[in-house]
Amino acid sequence: MTKLSVNINKVATLRNARGGNNPNVQKVALDCEAFGADGITVHPRPDERHIRYADVYDLRPLLKTEFNIEGYPSKEFIDLVLKVKPHQVTLVPDAPGQITSNAGWDTKTNCEFLTELMDTFGEAGIRTSIFVGTEPEMIEYAAKTGADRVELYTEPYASLYAKNPEAAVAPFVEAAKLVRKLGMGLNAGHDLSLENLKYFRQHIAWLDEVSIGHALICDALYLGLKKTIEEYKQCLL
Repeated sequence: MTKLSVNINKVATLRNARGGNNPNVQKVALDCEAFGADGITVHPRPDERHIRYADVYDLRPLLKTEFNIEGYPSKEFIDLVLKVKPHQVTLVPDAPGQITSNAGWDTKTNCEFLTELMDTFGEAGIRTSIFVGTEPEMIEYAAKTGADRVELYTEPYASLYAKNPEAAVAPFVEAAKLVRKLGMGLNAGHDLSLENLKYFRQHIAWLDEVSIGHALICDALYLGLKKTIEEYKQCLL
């Protein structure tokens, strides 16, 4: 079964807009678990404009499901991950001020750098995942780094889905087959939604995990968090 990890960054964005602790990020994370989420994802950025480093430390002892920390591997990020020891770390090639992740790693150019990180996190007992596009060479070099998984960057799929679902999913199916052939686990994320998630999962049945934040939190404004998580879970059956 494909697992659903809920990215709670947008909850922290709303909290930070007014200061204080409303909405309570920790409570929302625990509610997500109670409502059926298989994991919680956070992406602390250097400016802490949504999830703060303090949030990561506070969440770790509370969560009962899988904890996934994603981000660019700066020294501060690496130190945070090694101290918190989440179940999974997902590395993304974001610049410090980037609004959201919008590309996968050039794993060939950064192979040595990423390999050292895979060793560092692996020795700490943390499962590793590298954010990549569908280019076969990038996936092959991700495997060479020793990554446990890759996370496919699905914005291109989401953008094309409404016009041509078959064409949208085709490169991701081929990429997913290569990932499986190379012996890595497979995650996916970015702009997946109730509109396009089921079709994606139907065509890649061996998908291990999806990480969804923006669309899910937006849907929760209309449907409520419990109903929203239930509907996303239905898409993954």
